[in-house]
Amino acid sequence: MDRESFNAFCDSLKATTHVVQWGGADVWKVGDKVFAICGWSGSDQPAFTFKTSDSHYHFLAEEPGYRPAPYFANRGMKWIQQFGEPRPPRDDLEYYLTESYRMAVAKLTRAQRHELDLTDL
Repeated sequence: MDRESFNAFCDSLKATTHVVQWGGADVWKVGDKVFAICGWSGSDQPAFTFKTSDSHYHFLAEEPGYRPAPYFANRGMKWIQQFGEPRPPRDDLEYYLTESYRMAVAKLTRAQRHELDLTDL
């Protein structure tokens, strides 16, 4: 997945917004909750950062090309960054981005979910 396809995928999720911040990173939110970031790789290849469940966090943190996300993991948050080789299949990354999105939606208030028409998620 490249930056353009990352942004297109995140944009396809319902009620998302995009901002560029934190040194040129593409930051995707649902409501006021961040669920995905592209940037901060320090190389010419993009790094993809997303929130995970506890079990996915522990599994991915040990996989080649993944690591606990800088700036998030040291604050006790379960965020992973896919930053290098081997690159995962696109379907795998889309799965983790979708799960991060669902976790962010779950953190919204009932009123926010209603306002964003996300009551079915």
